[in-house]
Amino acid sequence: MENYTYNSPTLQLEALNVSKESVYPVFFLFLFTYLFIMIANVSIAVLIFIDKNLHQPMYLLFCNLPFNDILGNSILLPRLLIDMLRPPSELFISYYECVVQAFVSHMFGTTSLTVLMIMAFDRYVAISNPLRYNTIMTNKMVMKLIACAWGVALVLVGILLGLTIRLNRCRTLIESPYCENASLFKLSCDSVLINNVYGLTFTVVLFTGSIGSMVITYTKITVVCLTSNSKSLNSKALKTCSTHLVVFLVVVFSGMSNIALHRFPQYSDYRKLSSILFHVVPGSLNPIIYGVQSKEIRHFLFKLFESKKVLPSL
Repeated sequence: MENYTYNSPTLQLEALNVSKESVYPVFFLFLFTYLFIMIANVSIAVLIFIDKNLHQPMYLLFCNLPFNDILGNSILLPRLLIDMLRPPSELFISYYECVVQAFVSHMFGTTSLTVLMIMAFDRYVAISNPLRYNTIMTNKMVMKLIACAWGVALVLVGILLGLTIRLNRCRTLIESPYCENASLFKLSCDSVLINNVYGLTFTVVLFTGSIGSMVITYTKITVVCLTSNSKSLNSKALKTCSTHLVVFLVVVFSGMSNIALHRFPQYSDYRKLSSILFHVVPGSLNPIIYGVQSKEIRHFLFKLFESKKVLPSL
């Protein structure tokens, strides 16, 4: 018979299934990955802030991704690294800390998609209306798009977690190495029908909306490119849109893998790993993909390294 503890202020996390021999290699892998994510994304954000040539709508919108990656990984990896060095019986977390971790984690996933959606709109305007681009994508419009991306995510995730924290809890074991909405409402013995319905609606609307907007946007961009005789326009479209599309596919694939594995309890170990990779993979790849593809960022880094080479010889 299952023991019930009602509304306990302390919860217990489930440890990653890592052998004793693999604990330290996995620990240092995650540690170096986290350091890379922080250094790379902070560098990109600072670079966009200090270089006036990068004060363009495309880069100001993109700057939301590094900030989001820093936020999403900082709420997960430091706690995960500490827990990896603890015995499984000592992986405790307060309920309120768990709710905050779940909220930030879902904000990370949702905002990744909403930011990529507004970036797709920016690319469409730049390619379909290049002469009116500066008139349409004003600073005011950029701020509206950014507020919309974060505001929509805030409302959707706020309702998602609000429906969960209203429930009474009769269990204390979080079936995951970190807190998320699904693992939180599974602690309840109340009816979670509303949570399941809203969670499914939330997922369908978010993924259908983001994928649909990408299909429509890139279809229109393709039509513009096919009807245009400008090689420079087609080259610009290929370079900027391919970068954006790769980042979008990485986020969607990571998110869908994580959601799909929730439906198969027998693959719980794969689900745990997938939920961590959902944060780690986009956060690691985003600065690399945009850093390599962006001519302005490469040019700034080249000037920076050249100036450092000159300084010792002075």
